[in-house]
Amino acid sequence: MEGFRVSTPLTVRFSETDAQGIVHNAVYLVWFEIARIEYIARLPGGYKGMVDRGIDVTTVEAHARYRAACRFDDDLVLHVRVGEVRGPRFRFDYAVERSGEVVAEGWTVHACVDATTLRPMRMPDDLRATIDAIERS
Repeated sequence: MEGFRVSTPLTVRFSETDAQGIVHNAVYLVWFEIARIEYIARLPGGYKGMVDRGIDVTTVEAHARYRAACRFDDDLVLHVRVGEVRGPRFRFDYAVERSGEVVAEGWTVHACVDATTLRPMRMPDDLRATIDAIERS
């Protein structure tokens, strides 16, 4: 998908659907997290490597827009990119695709925090450089 450098496939599980057989709206935030962790896995040491370096991230805002219903056993592709970095905050953008059609999109905003104190901290330059490299690839 244009502009997204990281993607991961997902098949809708029965437990993610409601009584009408449609994916429950809250599940999309879980899918965003799956995509986000896939992105972070490309950083040196992945999520654990970040925490071991003293950096953690906390979610401070989330948004989802639903364009078409998803159902049990649909094959999807979750796309993710870092859209903006400002000081300690950065934003992941997401698109959920089914057979070439975007069925949902959204974003989450995160803040870098000290892994021990959970106090906000600027994104380290080397982390920013790695994200820039992923986005340029």
